Amino acid sequence: MYSKMKKLLLITLLMSLTSGCAIIQSTGVTETKPTVTGTMMKKEFDAIPPPAAGKPLSVAVYSFQDKTGQRRPQANVASLSTAVTQGAETFLIKALQDVGRGQWFEVVERVGIDNLTKERLIIRQMREAYEGTNAKPLMPMQFAGMIVEGGIIGYDTSVNSGGAGHRFLGIGKQTQWTQDTVTVSLRAISVNTGKVLISVTVQKTILSSADSISAMKFFDMGTKAFEAEAGLTINEPGTYAVKAAVEMGVVELIKEGKAKGIWDYKQDIPTVPAQPVEQPRIEEKKDDVKSISTTVPQKDNGEASPAADQKKPEPKAEVKQSAVMYLKHGLYVNKTHDEKSTRVWFFGPGLEVEIIEHHKDWVKIKARDGKQGFVKKDVLTSDKP
Repeated sequence: MYSKMKKLLLITLLMSLTSGCAIIQSTGVTETKPTVTGTMMKKEFDAIPPPAAGKPLSVAVYSFQDKTGQRRPQANVASLSTAVTQGAETFLIKALQDVGRGQWFEVVERVGIDNLTKERLIIRQMREAYEGTNAKPLMPMQFAGMIVEGGIIGYDTSVNSGGAGHRFLGIGKQTQWTQDTVTVSLRAISVNTGKVLISVTVQKTILSSADSISAMKFFDMGTKAFEAEAGLTINEPGTYAVKAAVEMGVVELIKEGKAKGIWDYKQDIPTVPAQPVEQPRIEEKKDDVKSISTTVPQKDNGEASPAADQKKPEPKAEVKQSAVMYLKHGLYVNKTHDEKSTRVWFFGPGLEVEIIEHHKDWVKIKARDGKQGFVKKDVLTSDKP
C-alpha cells in the first residue's frame, strides 16, 4: 500500500512540474511578435449595404472619452490605472471608416485639429515668405455634416462570478470565473440644426477564468507532508471588449438611422442581360424534311411579307391503304424520295414490306422491324418469292 501511494504521488509531482512549465510558457515569458487587431464582428460589420445616396457621409469625431472613472480592479491594492483605454476615439474613427466596406462614412480630422491648424499656418507663412502676396493658397478644409460623439459610460466589475472544484485523497482541481461589463454610448448630431439624430447604447461582457490543480499528502504517520499546486488565469482584454462594443455601436447607429428614415440602404436590383429576340421562322413540311425560310421578301408597298416569294410546297403525298409487297432484290433505301438523298438502311431480297405512302415514282415502305425508307416502285412485286 505504501509503495502504491508513493508511485501515485510521484506521478502527480511529475504532472505538476510539466504543467508548470507549460503555464510559464503560455503566460508570455517567451518573446512574442506583435499582431494586428482585426474586426471582431467581421460578417455583420462588412455586410451592411451601402447608402442609397451613393456617396459616403462626411462625419467628424472630436472625442470619445472614458467617463466611468473606474480604476483597474486589484485585490487589496489601490490601483491608479484605469479599467479601460483613454484613447477609444481611435477605435471609433477606424470603425466609421471600415463599416460597410468603407462606403458609409468619410471621417475628417478633429481630434488633432489644433495640430492640423498649426501645420496649415506654417505652410501658409512659408509660402508667403518665398512667393510673396501671390502665394498659392491652401485648399479649404472639408467640413462635416454630422458629428459622432459619445464615450465609455460604464464599467461594472464582478457582475457574475462563480466556480467549481473537487478533491479525492487530497488531489483535485478547481475553476473560478468572473464576468465584467463595459457599456459604450454613441450619438449622431446634425451640424446644420444641432439636433441629436440617433443615440445608441451597447454592452459587452469581459470574462476572466482561473484553473488550478493541487495535491497534498502526509507520510510516515503524518510526520512528513507533500504538497503541490499549479494554476493558470486567463483575462479577456478590456481593450478588445471596448473595440468590439464600438464596432457594434456603429452598426446599430446605421440600423437606427435606417429605421428612423434619416438615410436608406441601396437596394441592389439584379440586372438581367437582354436576350436577343428571334425572328419568326416559317416551316414547311416536305414529307420528312423541314425547310426553314431565312429571307423575308418585300411587298409592293415596301412592307415585309413573309409569305410572298416563298418556295411553293410540293403537293402532299397520296396515302393509300397499306399493301403488302416484296422486294425483287436487295437494296439500300433512301431517306426521302430523292435520288440524291442519303441512303440509310439495307433491305434484303424477298423482304416483306408494307407500303404506307405513294408518290409519283416512289413509295414509302416499312419493314416488320419498323425501319422505313423510300424506293422506286419497280423494285417491288406482289408475288411472294
